Amino acid sequence: MNDSDLDFAEPAPAEPGEVGLVAPQDYTSDEPFTFDCGRTIPGYTIRYETYGRLNRTGDNAILVCHALSGDHHCAGFHDLTDRKTGWWNNIIGPGKALDTNRYFVLCSNVIGGCQGSTGPLSIDPTTGKAYGINFPIVSIGDMVRAQERWLRAIGVTQLQGVIGGSMGGMQVLEWGITFPPFVRKLLAMATTAREGAQAIAFNEVGRQAILQDPDWQEGNYAAGAGPRVGLAIARMMAHITYLSDASMARKFGRRTVADRPHPSVPESNHAFDVQFEVESYLRYQGKSFINRFDANSYLYITRALDQFDLAERAGSLEAAFAPVTAESLVVGFTSDWLFPPAQNRAIVTALLRAGKGASYAELETDLGHDSFLLESPQLYDLVRDFLAS
Repeated sequence: MNDSDLDFAEPAPAEPGEVGLVAPQDYTSDEPFTFDCGRTIPGYTIRYETYGRLNRTGDNAILVCHALSGDHHCAGFHDLTDRKTGWWNNIIGPGKALDTNRYFVLCSNVIGGCQGSTGPLSIDPTTGKAYGINFPIVSIGDMVRAQERWLRAIGVTQLQGVIGGSMGGMQVLEWGITFPPFVRKLLAMATTAREGAQAIAFNEVGRQAILQDPDWQEGNYAAGAGPRVGLAIARMMAHITYLSDASMARKFGRRTVADRPHPSVPESNHAFDVQFEVESYLRYQGKSFINRFDANSYLYITRALDQFDLAERAGSLEAAFAPVTAESLVVGFTSDWLFPPAQNRAIVTALLRAGKGASYAELETDLGHDSFLLESPQLYDLVRDFLAS
């Protein structure tokens, strides 16, 4: 299929625009869903958002896959009073790299998540209570298979591309392997075909912060309750891995809260109250996270990250990529020490050895793992050119 086969809602504007107000939607399947762990649930719900318009043939769609702490809301506003846009608003919209005048862009909250899709917070119809820790163990493959059923149900016949960073990049790779005829292009960023020991270790520290919180209660806490302290600590620790030493030094250095023109933190004589700006920032990250994320979902999703290992599953990474038919682009970032450039390059090397069309780009940045989420004209050009080629 070439560009002339796509429906265009309107000519692309000279300057990039915004998607504006958006509303989440729910897809519910009443068909049983069997997880890779072997357990089955009687049905599931996927919460999602769309931007742009699906063409008559249903093949101008681009799926955005979110990272660990993300969700379906990746562009626009839900309400005029919203202070923040969706988490990838800088790349999605009319005339942007993911051009909604040209493509039908979609993003869903993963199964196992806590923002509307079926997960540990959901009610188990067999008991009438929340699944909690009795929810089936979730894999990256489960996330992708649940997405595929949803996309076909709403009329998508083929994906022009699948794009995502970090855990989203893992989903991108899984899409290319599991549903090769359904996707034309794979664009993975700041990702890995399997985590190293250090990444697993960070995830385990976060899980232990949750599991050792007395309010975890073996995963059977009430809605709105639970291990808030443990989850906040897990988020604080994980957030450090998304940054870099250079970016933290530039943003915070050794500045103290007392250096602020109008300190928002009252002075205290307690030696362990907030003193440094970086402490204040991390505490804010922890507090804001517990108001939007579920601790059990955090446990499940981090375990899914740890267990993702394409080479082990197929015998080698080259063998894992044997089914892939899509053209692939993998983007690494020089300051990413969570999933460093070498892990991203290894994906492309294996794709090429498997005889697949693949390319690699490495962007010089000092912003760390989260570089793919931040303003980057160079990245936007890469995305735009790869999808249009």
